[in-house]
Amino acid sequence: LQTNSNDQRTMKLNILALPAVFLGVEAFAPSPLPQQQSSAFRKQSSPPSKLFALNTYARTKWNPRGPSTSGFGSATATSVPYDAIRAELKLLMDNPSWDDGSLAPIFIRLAWHSSGTYDAATGTGGSNGAGMRFATEAADPENAGLEVARAFLEPVKRKFPSISYSDLWILAAYVGLEHTGGPMIPFQPGRMDHPDETYWELKNMSYGRLPAAEKYCCPHLDDSNVSSSLDETGKVKGWEGLCTHVRNEVFYRMGFNDQEIVALLCGGHVYGRCHPNFSGYAGPWVEHPTQFSNEYATDMLEDEWTLVSHGDTWLDEIGAHELRPAPGNRQFVNKVPGKVDDDEPNQMMLLSDMILAWDPSFRYYLEMYAADENKLKNDFGSAFKKLTELGCGF
Repeated sequence: LQTNSNDQRTMKLNILALPAVFLGVEAFAPSPLPQQQSSAFRKQSSPPSKLFALNTYARTKWNPRGPSTSGFGSATATSVPYDAIRAELKLLMDNPSWDDGSLAPIFIRLAWHSSGTYDAATGTGGSNGAGMRFATEAADPENAGLEVARAFLEPVKRKFPSISYSDLWILAAYVGLEHTGGPMIPFQPGRMDHPDETYWELKNMSYGRLPAAEKYCCPHLDDSNVSSSLDETGKVKGWEGLCTHVRNEVFYRMGFNDQEIVALLCGGHVYGRCHPNFSGYAGPWVEHPTQFSNEYATDMLEDEWTLVSHGDTWLDEIGAHELRPAPGNRQFVNKVPGKVDDDEPNQMMLLSDMILAWDPSFRYYLEMYAADENKLKNDFGSAFKKLTELGCGF
C-alpha cells in the first residue's frame, strides 16, 4: 500500500538476479543506497551486489497476453500443474538481491493491489483479469514498483503457460505467506485474464480505488516545521477525512467491515518496506519485514512516533537516513530528535496506518490483534482470501 502521485518510477535490481524478461531494458543511473538498513536485513541476508536502476516494466519486451494465451480465458483447473507451480514459486522467495532478502512481500503487495480495485456496487475490478499487465492500470501511482514483482513471476508463467496471470499473482502471494510463517490459505483457481486493455473503458475503471496515504489531511506546506501539521493531541490535522477515505472510499466499497480492515492492514503491513523512488515513503514498518507476526500492531501501540518530512535531516545524524520520505511527503518514525538508540531498528508508519490507533473502532481491533497473534493470523488469512476472490464469481 505504498502511495504517492509524484512517484519517480525508478527501481533498483541486482542485474544478475533479473529474470530474462528484463534483459535488454534501457537502464538509468543507480540512485544512492540507504546509509543504514534495517537490522533484519543485516542479520538475515548477504550484502547487496551492485545495483542497477532499470526503466519501467512497461518498456520490457514481452507480450502482456502471455505465452500460448489467446482470448479472454484460463485453462481448466485439471490441466494446470499447481503443485509444480507452487514448488517453482517457493524457489523464488528467498532472494538476497531484493530488499530484505525476500520476494514474498512484493508478491503479497501485487496480489493486494490487483484485487483492491474491486467495486461491489458495479461488480468491476478485482483480481480477475490481471489488468496491471497493461499500461493504464500499471501506471496507477499506487502501483509504482510492482513491475518488479511481475518481472520475477514472468519466467514462471513462461514455464507454466496454462495458468492465468490472474491466478499466478494470487498463488504467488499465498505461497509467500506460507513461506514466511503466515496463514495457509486454500487456493481457488479459475481467474481469467483480460485479452487487452479495453476493459478499462468498458467497465468505467478509474484511478483512486486503492488507498492513498495522506488523502484529505491538511496540506504539507513547511518542510522545516512539519510538526505544524499536528493538532494538540498529536494527530495529523484532517485525519478524520483520511479515515473516511480508507474506511468508506476503499474498504467499505469492496464490502469489508472495520475488523477485516484492521486485520488486513495488520497482516499486510508487517511485510516489506516503502521506497522513496516508488511510493515517496521510506523504510520498513517492522523490524522483521519478511516474516508474519503481530509486530505492526504492537509497535504502533507501544512505540513513540514522530512525524517527519524530507526536511528532517536530523534522521541522517542518528543513522536513520532510510526513514526520510521523498520531498512533499510525511510519515511517522520511531525516532526522536537528539535521541540515539542503537537497539531500536529503523521503522515507520504511514499516516494511513496511524488512523488505526486514532479511530476508536479501529483501535479496538488493533489492541485485540496486538494481544493475540494467532487470532490475527486466522483473521488476516480469511480477510486476504476474501480480498483476492472479490469479483471472481467463486
